[in-house]
Amino acid sequence: MATRKNSHPAHNEAPQSAADELGANGDPNFMTSLARGLAVIRAFSADERGMTVLRISQKIGLPRTAVRRCLHTLQCLGYVESEGSVYYLRPRILSLGHMYLASTPLSVTAQPLLERVARELKETTSLAVFDEGEVLFVGHSSQVQLVSVSFAVGSRLPAHCTANGHVLLGGLSRSALNAYFAEAHLKRMTPKTVTTRKELLQRIEKARADGYGLVDQEYNMAVRSIAVPVFGIDGNVIASLSVSAPAERFSVTQLRNAFLRPLTEAAAELH
Repeated sequence: MATRKNSHPAHNEAPQSAADELGANGDPNFMTSLARGLAVIRAFSADERGMTVLRISQKIGLPRTAVRRCLHTLQCLGYVESEGSVYYLRPRILSLGHMYLASTPLSVTAQPLLERVARELKETTSLAVFDEGEVLFVGHSSQVQLVSVSFAVGSRLPAHCTANGHVLLGGLSRSALNAYFAEAHLKRMTPKTVTTRKELLQRIEKARADGYGLVDQEYNMAVRSIAVPVFGIDGNVIASLSVSAPAERFSVTQLRNAFLRPLTEAAAELH
């Protein structure tokens, strides 16, 4: 799975301004209207599930008239609904992501494995890839409920403060890693979050050298996570496989002792 070189900005923000993203450089085959429609869809987030035309316009940098036409088209196609002046995505939008997941052999192959590992370990297992500077979950199975953390398929988490993120960042080339840092916002999520480039690089290098990443309450104080790389046939890291567990039940040492070997063995089955 190829890694994109353009990075995603602050978590839960629009990918980048439409004015930047829609710069087609005179490409006669570039369809600006399609790109604008996708920018409008991507403006919605967990923090802003409902938005007005004005808010979307401000968020993605498109004129209100263009946003209104995109929303009208999406509403006609069943992807958007409105209540007064506020627009929301409809469940039909999930079909777009499902097409990707259904056509991606790794996620299809991994799901039975995730379910088996979650059942054996009685915890939460996830498969993730690196996408636009974030961790994107493409597979998930859980035997427990982790409060305030979503590992559902399609969910995104910051890379700098997650075990999956440290592993996936460790699989990037030097140029791709530099591109990530050029755009990354190392937001402090908890008192334990790594927020400097120097310290994060040390964590990434350690994850690469150790063959696993382990995060102790850096994204959420209630959760500790451990992740291992999944390698492609070319030897490059194409995904990460992780277990997340309640911090009240597992210390760092217990997490490593209980889950590292089963995760490593499971990841080898996906190679």
